[in-house]
Amino acid sequence: MSNRFGQLFSVTTWGESHGPAVGVVVDGCPPRLPLAVSEIQADLDRRRPGQSDIVTPRKEEDRVEILSGLFEGRTTGTPIAMLVRNSDARPGAYDEMREKFRPSHADYTYQAKFGIRDHQGGGRSSARETIGRVAAGAIARKILAQANPDQPVEIRAFVSQVHDIAMPVGAAATFPTLAEIEATAVRCPHPATAAAMIERIKQVRSTGDSVGGIIQCRIRGVPPGLGEPAFDRLEADLGKAMLSLPATKGFEIGSGFAGTRLKGSEHNDAFESRDGRVRTATNRSGGVQGGISNGEEIVFNVAFKPTATILQPQKTVDVRGNPTELAARGRHDPCVVPRAVVIVEAMAALVILDHWMRHAAQNQLFKF
Repeated sequence: MSNRFGQLFSVTTWGESHGPAVGVVVDGCPPRLPLAVSEIQADLDRRRPGQSDIVTPRKEEDRVEILSGLFEGRTTGTPIAMLVRNSDARPGAYDEMREKFRPSHADYTYQAKFGIRDHQGGGRSSARETIGRVAAGAIARKILAQANPDQPVEIRAFVSQVHDIAMPVGAAATFPTLAEIEATAVRCPHPATAAAMIERIKQVRSTGDSVGGIIQCRIRGVPPGLGEPAFDRLEADLGKAMLSLPATKGFEIGSGFAGTRLKGSEHNDAFESRDGRVRTATNRSGGVQGGISNGEEIVFNVAFKPTATILQPQKTVDVRGNPTELAARGRHDPCVVPRAVVIVEAMAALVILDHWMRHAAQNQLFKF
């Protein structure tokens, strides 16, 4: 069982939803990087529960503590350990789940794999595990912003669809600002669509139900040459990163599945000289060709299923296989995508930084 992600810049997350704390160990961070707790906290605040009336009401401040790897405000090059304590855990609310499997949750599969499971909030399968990813991603994002000062890497994720409500075609033609994304609780940069999304989430929440959605992520400033031609293709590692997130069910980059409806003459990105370098006239490849970045904006979508825990009675079986019913209880997001935006950004930062470091290790150490 792997709890580690990345090769040269790696993260190992630990902790359970209703345990005393969750956290992460980051290895491979360069030394002497100026780093403040507030920089990490800013991203954790975007992920934390209880921040609006369309997310889980669980009250957690999610205050991060840096335990190692930092001295006098700079990284030391040694492992950075970070911890966030759980303060609003209510394990008693999950007593019924000790004997019953929640539909579409990881209860049964964890039991089948390990023969034991933490039924309190889902334990390790809970999205609370992503706190460590976001904390590590904040560090990765800072390194990327300084890797090339003339063209810093910028990562923007936003909600493009909730249930059957989607942003109009072409509405995301420009690279959105953080202010535009954060302007509404649903984190959709198109105000009219955001209002409709919020109303839909509130409506399904009032009936004890849930909905899913799509997050689009756009990354600019990535130089050409990152990625590998076979197993560690850049889009493959991005796909692995995104599909490792709780509740994800789909990943597509560039034209994605829609590209299957085009002919090659319609789909190909023609090369041209622009701004003193090789560019593509269109970007249906989504910034990656042959598993390697081509210098264009990286664009991908991540699909999230409806939250599995709903406040309605559901048919299920108990640990002995007997038919039963699961009562409605718990504190869960009626739609996970608003809080998942920063998690998608964090995982994207981890992938891009790790591949950047691998590229540098292979190409800059020796000059032949």
